[in-house]
Amino acid sequence: MDKPWSQVELIREAFHYQNRFDGSTIVFKIDFPVTEHPIFPSLVNDLALLSRTGFQVVIVPGAKEWIDAVLAEYKIVSQYKDQARITSKEAMPFVQMAAFHSATRFMTGFSGSRVDAVIGNFVRARGLGIIDGTDMEHTGTVDKFYIDSLRRVLDLKTIPIIPCIGWSVTGKPYNVPSDEIALSAAINLGAVKLFIITLSGGITKETHRIPEGTETGQSGRIIRMNPQEASRVLEINSGESQGEDKALAELALAVNASRAGVERVHIIDGGEEGAILKELFSNLGAGTMVYADEYESIRSIRSRDIPDILRLMEPLMQQGTLIRRNPEDIENKKEDYAVFDIDGNIHACGALHDWGEGQGEIAGIATDPAYTDMGLGRRIVRYLLDRAKKQGHKKVFVLTTRTHDWFESLGFREAPIDSLPEKKHQLYDHNRKSKVFVLDL
Repeated sequence: MDKPWSQVELIREAFHYQNRFDGSTIVFKIDFPVTEHPIFPSLVNDLALLSRTGFQVVIVPGAKEWIDAVLAEYKIVSQYKDQARITSKEAMPFVQMAAFHSATRFMTGFSGSRVDAVIGNFVRARGLGIIDGTDMEHTGTVDKFYIDSLRRVLDLKTIPIIPCIGWSVTGKPYNVPSDEIALSAAINLGAVKLFIITLSGGITKETHRIPEGTETGQSGRIIRMNPQEASRVLEINSGESQGEDKALAELALAVNASRAGVERVHIIDGGEEGAILKELFSNLGAGTMVYADEYESIRSIRSRDIPDILRLMEPLMQQGTLIRRNPEDIENKKEDYAVFDIDGNIHACGALHDWGEGQGEIAGIATDPAYTDMGLGRRIVRYLLDRAKKQGHKKVFVLTTRTHDWFESLGFREAPIDSLPEKKHQLYDHNRKSKVFVLDL
């Protein structure tokens, strides 16, 4: 009797996560050895399935091992500076060849899955120059992402494949680490998830020192950590070189991505059948997740926060997106508000107002434009939804004139005006003609 119930629960979990992340951008950084594994065609099919079902999939292929092989074949020896390859002028054509060969493996796989994909020059790079007296030659770093071009590709339901090559403004090619490209892509695209797909074996009790109390599965792998816990793992294993210990280097990448605003980073075994789907659509998952503590920087407001809140709201009030509020309005409902505080600075705000009848209103959502890519507005809304559940609300609603698409992306659905609780219905401004969107809790 347990097995059918387990299957039902799995289906429910899958629908829950599909609804939550539908239309979201997910970046997949996939190591080259994974492309040589027998399970690789199945992995590509799963990525194609995600694209067909509404996810915006971005692929960053790793190429280090293939670059090593190609350079060795042509008897070109690479020198390194702090684990970074010094890419000589002689080596660069072969590095390009290897990088595009790695990307083409994905293109071939997606063609077989009948999903459109494109290999593109989405990265503008600049040279690292001379570091501590060492000329890095054709080794570069990300200077800029051509985000508009990437978004146009994604809007066409096409999967962009980004090789580890960037070009300067004059067209000079540079070898750019795929880890850096994946991190930059996730940040610039506002990706909700970054997947690191590897054959390294990950962080387990058997292979690394793990702090007491860390959540592990039966296999000994770490199931989930926040950035602070992951940093602790890196710290106590600091005797190991992260350049030589691939699993630690992957965890360091996950920590950097999480601290830069990527909500979830998943390190999974590319040799496990269906690992991406298990990790994406189930609570237990199949790998190690490093998650940003969504609420660690969100708190209730203090009176001294009110000028900063009004500063965030002012442009939106001028546009008519938010109704006009003054300091007294916010002070009188101070308990309803929450702010996103980063190092003592307010970068986002929002409120949950109780209108009775088991309904709450989410209002006053505003974000610092400089922090838009961090998804602070979404994180504030999720915090307020959690607050609404704890307060016993059955549903929440918003009134909006311009942001209905954004709220729809969070799961809200349009509802008639007369669905509002009576107290709010009586105060509804018919001249403003706001639309009502509702989310059942």
